[in-house]
Amino acid sequence: MRTTISRKATMGFLAVLLVGAIASAAAAALDQDELSRRLTGARAGRTRAVPTKTPPAPVRDTFLLGRSVQGRPIRAVEAGRRHRPIILVVGCIHGNEPAGIAVARDLATDPAPRHLLLWLVPEVNPDGVAAGTRQNARGVDLNRNFPWGWQPIGHPGDLHYSGPRPLSEPESRIASALILRIRPDVTIWFHQHQDVVDLSGGSAAIERRYARLTGMPIARLPRYPGSAAGWQDHRLPGTTAFVVELPAGSLDGRGVERFSDAVLRLL
Repeated sequence: MRTTISRKATMGFLAVLLVGAIASAAAAALDQDELSRRLTGARAGRTRAVPTKTPPAPVRDTFLLGRSVQGRPIRAVEAGRRHRPIILVVGCIHGNEPAGIAVARDLATDPAPRHLLLWLVPEVNPDGVAAGTRQNARGVDLNRNFPWGWQPIGHPGDLHYSGPRPLSEPESRIASALILRIRPDVTIWFHQHQDVVDLSGGSAAIERRYARLTGMPIARLPRYPGSAAGWQDHRLPGTTAFVVELPAGSLDGRGVERFSDAVLRLL
């Protein structure tokens, strides 16, 4: 009789334990579900709480970069938002090829773009512009004075005189220092008078896009030692510097807008 009671008691005790275990497991499952919901809600709450990044405010500043051989100021305008991409436009490096000055100045006076940052240098050779000469005041072709592939060419006043050494001229030093400081994604050097976009050695896709936007033909012009575009393309891999040979003569208002609008739509 004592044995029978003991067995019943044992079975009852086990049943109680089993029911308790099931209840505990159910409660634990409920706790896990609740915990999961809370974590999900917390994650969702954190996601909603992340503030939207405010884009940088538009800027428009003018800088004195330096002075030419004869002391004329070389200025740059920064316009747009201080983020990538950055486009540098140089209106004139050869003083007798000044049509691009109007393009750079038009961009400098237009509303600051919101999708990129512009750096605009209307004249990097103001002495040549004043004299109507290709070279600077020391008779140096600045587009043969940059370090990449530099070679001694000619004598002072010769058409392509490259100077006594690379970056011998204050104007080319100013341009190279600016490029190394801002590291533009794209640099456009305006020249004349061939009416063509040059495949200058950077991104052919970008060069071809500018040609399409302006309706200009595209060609591969000769590679000259010491050129500004060639120097940047080799000094800053991943960036693109290229030459736009504007047509001869000055640009009318529609022509200026044609080339400046293409800059804004390029990237």
